[in-house]
Amino acid sequence: MSERKPTAFPILMKNDTCSLIQAADDVYQIRFSNRAANAYLVRGSARTILIDVGLSSNYPAMVECLNFAGCPPEKIDMVVLSHEHLDHIGAAWHFNERRTYVAAHRLAANKIMLRDDFSMLRKMFNEPNVPINIDIWLEEGNLIDLGNFRLNVMYTPGHTSACITLFDQDKGLLFAADTLMPGGVMGGVFGSGSIADYIQSLERIKGLNAKILLSGHGRLSDTPQEDVRTAIARSHGLLEDTAQLFDALDARSNFEPIMQSVRDLNKLDD
Repeated sequence: MSERKPTAFPILMKNDTCSLIQAADDVYQIRFSNRAANAYLVRGSARTILIDVGLSSNYPAMVECLNFAGCPPEKIDMVVLSHEHLDHIGAAWHFNERRTYVAAHRLAANKIMLRDDFSMLRKMFNEPNVPINIDIWLEEGNLIDLGNFRLNVMYTPGHTSACITLFDQDKGLLFAADTLMPGGVMGGVFGSGSIADYIQSLERIKGLNAKILLSGHGRLSDTPQEDVRTAIARSHGLLEDTAQLFDALDARSNFEPIMQSVRDLNKLDD
């Protein structure tokens, strides 16, 4: 890993709850001081979006940052949610009330609309149990055209089954949410996630000409290629550790009750 110090991106504003940091021209990170995920304001020439919105409790502080950037909530055309976890989507219902479009991958949209509390990690966060409506269901290959930004939607499962990454090829901006973080930190594998899917998603990201990593948590990074190589190595290590764990548990004896249940169910057709 390189010994050079990370680039210092300018902090434009800071309050008790969050900071507004400039990532590039017309691109801002809103970094929260609690467990909420980062939000990203991308101000295009044709339309403006937020990528993730953090927890509902952080909404007033986020509004302060948006106002400072000259882009109050009523100027947000669309909110894009990277996946279904509440630390990324909790404040989205505030935008539903404003009739801002809210978008997510179809698998995340389904979980959010059905209020799948287990998948959304509701018990991990003290959030109001309010409905969040998804207006646009995204798929791999969709393009979000903001005029001077063109964000390609990449389906990158692993952290969960519903994760997406947004990439602007011309500007090299990689909005990777919890799939990749600075220093190659992994966001973990939750519920519907998979280590194998995680590795495949990271391999796809490795092939991109990314210049700035804008992740779900932590600082901005101008070393995304180095970050993704580290993450891939760690993912393979995690996969090997998991295999050793299954060996230690003696998988055959542990799966026997499951197989017996399958056999019993098959008898119902006799």
